[in-house]
Amino acid sequence: MTSSLTRPPIRILDLSGSPEQMGHTHGSSHRDLIQAYTEERVSLAASSLWTGQALGREAVLELADSMVSAHEAHSPALAAEMLAMAEGAGISPAEAVIVGGFTDFIDTVRAHKGGAHPEEVMEDDCTAFIVPDHMASGAGFYGQTWDMHDTATEYVVLLRLAPDDAPNAVVFTTTGALGQIGMNELGVCVGINNLTAIDGKPGVTWPQVVRHALTTESAADAKDVILDADLAGGHNFLVFDANGEGFSIEAMPTARPLDTLNEDPLVHTNHTVHAEATAVQGDRSPMLMDSSQRRLDTATKILGDSGGDITAEDLMELTREPTAVCQVSVEPYHVESSGAAIMRPQTLDFWACWGLPSHNEFTSVGMPG
Repeated sequence: MTSSLTRPPIRILDLSGSPEQMGHTHGSSHRDLIQAYTEERVSLAASSLWTGQALGREAVLELADSMVSAHEAHSPALAAEMLAMAEGAGISPAEAVIVGGFTDFIDTVRAHKGGAHPEEVMEDDCTAFIVPDHMASGAGFYGQTWDMHDTATEYVVLLRLAPDDAPNAVVFTTTGALGQIGMNELGVCVGINNLTAIDGKPGVTWPQVVRHALTTESAADAKDVILDADLAGGHNFLVFDANGEGFSIEAMPTARPLDTLNEDPLVHTNHTVHAEATAVQGDRSPMLMDSSQRRLDTATKILGDSGGDITAEDLMELTREPTAVCQVSVEPYHVESSGAAIMRPQTLDFWACWGLPSHNEFTSVGMPG
């Protein structure tokens, strides 16, 4: 299944009620897509293509099944939602771990079996930024592209969440994943970049950590959720709130260095910048290291040269920047910008795009309720 350049406005799925109700609605509403995405991701995890060592389907599912308990220990409510999603979609709990948290699961597989990381499928995913309040007429922004192997674009969906036991939220994600980028009704924003960890283990995968962080009341509380999580793999997490507080955390299973938002924007791509995290980062090919550095430098320069008073439209154009930020699928990596999101926590404005930002429009999405 390949992606096209131009797509319709991002599709939206409303979920409400108990964790079980929300999960079952998610799974049953996108059953066919979730099953197709699951089959693709389980097959990739079982082959040598992504892990460096062919394990076979049975061994991969056995490892994923061993991680279900880590999700239940991390958040019983969110684990219940994941398992209900699996039931509604007709997939197993182990498959739910893989389809939702694939990149973390791959970190776990490689660490568990000692496989090398094949360069041709090394992750190079996402350019993210936090714009402080003083550079945006007193109300800052969180924004990012969501980049992944181009086959993932087909599965992008926006969830509008009205849980019984947590704040309402809007979440950019893919079918079968609890959440990837989002903002809750209290103005707490959470997003990510992928990092390649060599210290993966059977822990909780990143979409559940994103959703857990979105149950909090401040960026400081969201930061603590990330610092305390028993992570399966590596991601950089960025959090921002309506009070203008923000953090960027290079969250590896065994390392969690962080940066605090000050006067300058926080920008992060797909390589570590702290020695503590670099020590457990997988080797990166020169081509992908160059891509990550160019995206970091380009976004930093655009924001730094803005002179302040940055608008949502300015950030949408940043996601469309053609020389580095907006990635178009090419061999050998086939990474593309599968979508993008811009959030303004003071106003609760959320804009999302499905597919390449350079070829598609952003949709304004209201908070549920």
